[in-house]
Amino acid sequence: MAEKRNMKPVAIFRHWASEGPGYFATVLARCRIPWTTIRIDAGDAVPADARDYAGLVFMGGPMSVNDELPWIAPVLRLIAASVAAGVPVLGHCLGGQLISKALGGSVTRNRVQEIGWGEVQVLDNAPARSWFAHAAPAFMAFHWHGETFSIPPGAQAVLASAHCANQAFAVGPHLALQCHVEMTSEMIDQWCVSGAREIARATSPAVQSVAEIKAGMPALLPALHSAADGLYAEWIKGLAAG
Repeated sequence: MAEKRNMKPVAIFRHWASEGPGYFATVLARCRIPWTTIRIDAGDAVPADARDYAGLVFMGGPMSVNDELPWIAPVLRLIAASVAAGVPVLGHCLGGQLISKALGGSVTRNRVQEIGWGEVQVLDNAPARSWFAHAAPAFMAFHWHGETFSIPPGAQAVLASAHCANQAFAVGPHLALQCHVEMTSEMIDQWCVSGAREIARATSPAVQSVAEIKAGMPALLPALHSAADGLYAEWIKGLAAG
C-alpha cells in the first residue's frame, strides 16, 4: 500500500533487540503510516530534533531509566522537546517510564514484580474515556516490570491495576503505558525463553509461570490486540503531517 502522502515517519525507539514494535508495526502498516527504527541497542544516535518525525514511540527494555547509560539523558531531552513542540509521544513500559521522568515524574521500584497477564482498569475520567472507550471498564494486558512511574505534573492517570496503581497516564496527544499492549505471540515466546530464570526465581504473587502465560495466549492475545487497536487509533489521530 502507498504511504500516507506528506507524512513524516514515526520514529520507533528500540532499546533492546527482543523488544521491538511488535503489533504496533502491524497497525502502522495497516494505516499506511511510514515509520523508522532508532536502534538504541545497536548504537544508533538519538535524533536531535523531534520535529523531523510525525511522532515518537518508545518501546520496552530490561534497563532502568535511573541507570547511568549514555543515551538516557538525550532521550529525556528529546521527549521533553517533543511534548513542548506538540509532536505526539507514546511509551510502552520502559518507554512510559522515560516519558514520566522527562516530564518531571519519578521512577521507583514497584511494590511487587508483575510478569504475565493481568487486568487493568480504565479510570473514570475524561482522558481515560477518550483513550480507552473501546476497552472500558477493564481489559487484560501483558506485564513485565519491576519498577513503576509516578504521574508527572499536568498529566492524568488513565489506567490502574491491583498490583500497580499507575498503569498509564495521558497528557494531550501523549500516552505513557506501564503495561505492554504491543505483544505478539513471537515476542511472548521469546520473552518466556529469555526470562525463564527470572520467572522461576520470582516470589511475587503477580508473576505467572511460563505455562500460565502461554495458556492464556489463544484467548487473551486477540483481545489485547483489540484493546491496542483502539488506543493506537487514538494516538494516530494526533500525528502531524509533514
